[in-house]
This record gives sequence, structure tokens and C-alpha cells, in this order.
Amino acid sequence: MRKFRLRTLLLPAALFASGAALAQAPQTNALTEPQVRALLTEKGYTRIDDLDFEDGAWETDATSADGNRVDVRVDPASKRIYAEALVSNLSEDDVKAKLSAAGYSKVHDVDFDDGVWKAEAERADGNDVEIHLDPKDGHILHVEND
Repeated sequence: MRKFRLRTLLLPAALFASGAALAQAPQTNALTEPQVRALLTEKGYTRIDDLDFEDGAWETDATSADGNRVDVRVDPASKRIYAEALVSNLSEDDVKAKLSAAGYSKVHDVDFDDGVWKAEAERADGNDVEIHLDPKDGHILHVEND
């Protein structure tokens, strides 16, 4: 199964513009491993294997309520669950519009992959970045230098 590449979740855009260093450890108010297991179990996931906090998110392989094995990630701040089989409420044009409104330019390579939208773009400072967006409302989950 493919591994997710989330590095940092839900940080203010000002941090990205300033180029500030980003912490990779869970926040003190973030979910613990037992809490993530409980949350996934409550949502119908079973056989939760290889649960690790990596690159800013909890990641695991699990069996979904419909019996399929899926890659799953959990946002430690919002407790939102992202599974690879998720369906998006947004179109590629919606994603491009959201990124343009957020100050990104030259948006390209927009793909829906592993349950999230991914796009490449240029920040206002001229740096190329890869951006991950929530499939339901389009908020930015993660930005990394490309």
C-alpha cells in the first residue's frame, strides 16, 4: 500500500509565507495512539495495523466498515479521518480557484489521490510547493516545498 506524504497539518498561511521551521511532533492537545485507535474503531474500522505518527499525521492500514483494506490518516488536531477511498465534493476547477484565492499562482498537476486533493503551485515568494487539500471543503491540510 502507498504511504501518505503529509508533513504538517492545518498551519496558518503566515507560517508558510515566512518560511518558519515547522515542528514534526504531535501537539500536546493532539490525539494519542490509543485515542486514534478508539476513534477509528468508533467509526467502524477494524484490523488497525502499523499505526504511526509520521509527517504530521497518524497513518495506518485498516479494514473499513465495508470490509475493504484502506490506507487511512487521521488529522491529530481536527480528528478528521481521511481514507484513500474517500469521494471528493470538489472538482479540479474548485481546487484551482481555492488555491488562487489563497494567493498561490501557476497551479498545476491537480490530482485527487489517496483521499485528498494534491496540487503543485507557486507561493507569493516564488517558491514551488506541493499542497494537499481537504476533499470536502478544500481547506489546506499541508504545504511542502517542492
